[in-house]
Amino acid sequence: MSNPVLIEVTRGPLVESFHTGALAVVTPDGTSVAALGDVSRVVFPRSAIKALQCLPLIETGAADHYHYGAPEIALSCASHTGTPRHAALAAKMLADIGLAQSALGCGAHMPLGSSAQKALIRSGEEPSQLHNNCSGKHVGMLATALHLGEPTEGYWRPDHPVQRRVHATLCELTGLSLGREVMGFDGCSLPNWAMPLSSLARLFARLVTITGMKPDRSNAVRRILDSCWAEPELVAGPGRADTVVMRKLPGRIFMKTGAEGVYAGGFPELGVGFALKIDDGTTRASAGAVIALVERLIPESQGLMARRTVKTWRGKEAGEIRAAAPLERALDKLQAAIKISV
Repeated sequence: MSNPVLIEVTRGPLVESFHTGALAVVTPDGTSVAALGDVSRVVFPRSAIKALQCLPLIETGAADHYHYGAPEIALSCASHTGTPRHAALAAKMLADIGLAQSALGCGAHMPLGSSAQKALIRSGEEPSQLHNNCSGKHVGMLATALHLGEPTEGYWRPDHPVQRRVHATLCELTGLSLGREVMGFDGCSLPNWAMPLSSLARLFARLVTITGMKPDRSNAVRRILDSCWAEPELVAGPGRADTVVMRKLPGRIFMKTGAEGVYAGGFPELGVGFALKIDDGTTRASAGAVIALVERLIPESQGLMARRTVKTWRGKEAGEIRAAAPLERALDKLQAAIKISV
């Protein structure tokens, strides 16, 4: 199946570039509410599943043992921008479990946020593993291993108990076997398992509605969601869509970006989850598509994010990033199916 154009980028009166992709909106029982493009194709969810990777931190009792509250749990689910607050909290979490930065296996990179990046350059310091957007997730995994008396060395490897536990959680919640034939490695060196886009959407429908889960898991999921809604700045960072939307609409939407044009989340009130993938992996397109979806399903969210424009280096507007006709038509049908009026 050839995927339709979801996002187009204009310059002046013309469409200069466009991005194809697929979108699935699904109920917890797997019923498709909307499907645009090839939603059966397997995709790597990448960082979109960090909330699921965080579940063992809660379920094993490690979070309580180390007195982790909403900030620490939110950072464990984060793809953060490397601000001083992000890096300092990651450092504190490491100190709380008695480990040095060298225990991390995520690697170092410059902060994702431009302001944080510039500040680090001005300081003359080199980027560290604390600035890695996945540092919170990695500390959470180290905390789990320590709490259970497991070795911390090699905690990122697929055969380590920490990763086997995450794998089992994903298999349980998706109903998929997720074998080595669909396993790859994320940028932070952790294993990541590809799944059909529709299955990823269903996973988030179950997550935000807490459907079909035993009490302990239900409580752990609620704690994760509540932590992210309480500390959205820690989940992403200034100006990032995840932070802006969840800060304004706590309890109404959970959303999480992933690398290579992936976005996933869910609407608790509406009882649906969603997942989208941009074929060329472009973040500007995945962010544009998810904002279009949010504005349709939560009409009062319109204007939360500034209109996405293309500008010259002098700041003059030259074009815009907008939903293409196929996406607009699909969102019209979705609105009607869920009976949402603007």
